[in-house]
Amino acid sequence: QVQLVESGGGSVQAGGSLRLSCAASGYTGRRYCMGWFRQAPGKEREGVATIDSDGSSSYADSVKGRFTISKDNAKNSLYLQMNSLKPEDNAMYYCAAASPSCTVVKRWSGLFPYWGQGTQVTVSS
Repeated sequence: QVQLVESGGGSVQAGGSLRLSCAASGYTGRRYCMGWFRQAPGKEREGVATIDSDGSSSYADSVKGRFTISKDNAKNSLYLQMNSLKPEDNAMYYCAAASPSCTVVKRWSGLFPYWGQGTQVTVSS
């Protein structure tokens, strides 16, 4: 069973930075898609960034140039470096995983079978 555990959320002032981490376990496949999604109160969940097992990544327009998704295969970990944070980035952030690729799972659809419990990011103006 795949398990995902996020960490690194917190409170920061606008313009600040945070780095989210997601520790993954239980997946044995060689191909996968991993992503970060977020959901603000009263809003629908939205995709933030995804990365394939080959390292190719995609970003939502709202975070391009500010956020960077990366992975460390040796540590079975996924990261999201968030810079120049804005109040509109306030949300619960979730790590998600699927196979075999972000194209097959339709990366922004949210149809990932595995999800973490989430970590809260609060940005104050």
